[in-house]
Amino acid sequence: MENKTMMTDLYELTMAQAYFDDNALDSVAYFDGFFRNIPFGSGYAIMGGVDNIIQYIQNLKFTDEDIEYLRSTKRFNEKFLEYLRNFKFRGDIWIVPDGTVIFDNEILISVKANLIEAQLIETTILSYLNSCIKFTTAAKRMVESANGIPILEFGARRADGPEAAVLASKCAYIAGCVGTSNVMAAKEYGIPVMGTMAHSMVSAEESEYEAFLKFAKSFPNDSVFLIDTYDTIKSGVVNAIKVANDYLIPNGYRLKGVRIDSGDLSYLSKKVREILDEAGMQDCKITISNGIDPHTINALRIQGSKFDLIGAGDNIAAPKERVGVVYKLVAVEKEGHIIPRIKISNDAIKIINPGYKKLYRFFDKKTGFALGDVMALHDEIIPEDTFTLIDPLNEFNTTVIKDYIVKELQVELFKDGKLVYEDPDIFTKQIYCNVQIGTIYPEIKRLVKPHKYYVDLSRNLLDLKKKMILEHKKSAGVE
Repeated sequence: MENKTMMTDLYELTMAQAYFDDNALDSVAYFDGFFRNIPFGSGYAIMGGVDNIIQYIQNLKFTDEDIEYLRSTKRFNEKFLEYLRNFKFRGDIWIVPDGTVIFDNEILISVKANLIEAQLIETTILSYLNSCIKFTTAAKRMVESANGIPILEFGARRADGPEAAVLASKCAYIAGCVGTSNVMAAKEYGIPVMGTMAHSMVSAEESEYEAFLKFAKSFPNDSVFLIDTYDTIKSGVVNAIKVANDYLIPNGYRLKGVRIDSGDLSYLSKKVREILDEAGMQDCKITISNGIDPHTINALRIQGSKFDLIGAGDNIAAPKERVGVVYKLVAVEKEGHIIPRIKISNDAIKIINPGYKKLYRFFDKKTGFALGDVMALHDEIIPEDTFTLIDPLNEFNTTVIKDYIVKELQVELFKDGKLVYEDPDIFTKQIYCNVQIGTIYPEIKRLVKPHKYYVDLSRNLLDLKKKMILEHKKSAGVE
């Protein structure tokens, strides 16, 4: 992986020098990464980007060229530049694994390191989390809407650059897509690569029939024709059947499929299915594409559309949404004691949850469904028999749960700068993601007005938060 050490905001470096000049190399800080609102109006999101963060941390190193550039800005002193020349991340990181169902306002990543190390890694970590969570969530919502109908991701040309395209393909596969058209992503991650032809091949030939025939001769075992270049019903499907009868079947092959990329996908898919069946090609699969999103899939299924595969691009690789993961200081360590820190805001949702914390999920013993998540102080012991979930925005709103299994959601990723986590391969992540989404109640997965999932605070954490808010108001003269 390319060294991305310099992919950082300037203020990370200017703050780092200020800490360095103040002899803060031994000042230990704790940071939390989380988002405040679930994207897409969804009831859930899906974690992504862990593998990218691992590679980023392992490749952290300021090169001679980097140092020379920073020197040329005339902002940094030589002692600090020499420190950067020997820079290495030596801290600890905990993270929620890829493919986990996640929710708003809960810690996804926790970093414990000296202030400089913890600050310098912020920008790239946020960049990976914001992009990968967006891609994985977008794809999973489509997979859930498709209800078992395979989805092929082919959004590379719509992505915001080649790296984003590869990330989207990887995330889409973890979320449950069956393959990608992106050859680079397929090569890098071992994802099944799929794809056939574009409209340009059809219009480049003298006739639609000749284009289909040429493709069939090159790929007789994988003949899938794009049939909407001119007229899906009067021309496209007719020529597809003719090439099948003239060339494929006489040579021992079958027409594998047709793709519809425009028009009324419901009407056309049903009509094409009828025509193919009448021609004895019941085994020919129909793929639909063209700006597909979860709501479109839902509507098409309700209308009884006849398709066997979905091609999805824009709304996986370039969705018009943002996740908004932020990275906030929550504690510092002095003389071996962890001292919580808090950021106050007039907007209640922007008041951070202070302290070094852990994240837990409760599962119903009988059904396996997730009952709720709770954040607790790192040294709290979660009881195994009864627990009270407390709404952090309304502490009178409580829910007592019993007969549960509780699981800590974060895993330790780095310890003293060394990787201690065995990151699963992409195929294992896809299976894991599918299992995790199965633990979420259907009401939370609704596309429209989903049920709100509990993400609550332990009593100790809530009391600490209230105490710190009151103390800050008192010190500011506001009571």
